Amino acid sequence: MMEDVWYKDGVRFTCTQCGNCCTGPPGYVWFTDEEAEAMAARLELTVPAFLKKYAHRVFGKYSLDESRNARGEYDCIFLHESKEGKRTCSIYNDRPMQCRTWPFWSENLESEAAWERASERCPGMTRGNEEGQGTFFPIEKIRIIRDQNNS
Repeated sequence: MMEDVWYKDGVRFTCTQCGNCCTGPPGYVWFTDEEAEAMAARLELTVPAFLKKYAHRVFGKYSLDESRNARGEYDCIFLHESKEGKRTCSIYNDRPMQCRTWPFWSENLESEAAWERASERCPGMTRGNEEGQGTFFPIEKIRIIRDQNNS
């Protein structure tokens, strides 16, 4: 049965590599033990060394560390800015599920207004909807991505 939701006809999204999803007010980037292993392996560290260097415990779980940038916002520890201004993730292929599922988080999909609010910081959410731009995500794919982050 199809959900009767505002995005039932799908949406378009394209990552613009602005890095805005990885910066802003202080927050949490949760990850699993398996994700910690993958991130540690990418960085050629043991899991304990990775956790000590790049994460901290909050509410009994681990979250990635953040660093304060020149704009006074908080960047994920793995967000890097090139001289050309492109902001990318240095562990992109092994980033946590929370990062992989952006912008299809439940709170962004709650309503069209919620999606629009999130798109104020994420140009890929609006640029993706321009005529023929971005990757098309049908409702079935959106549900799969959304549910990955909620499991």
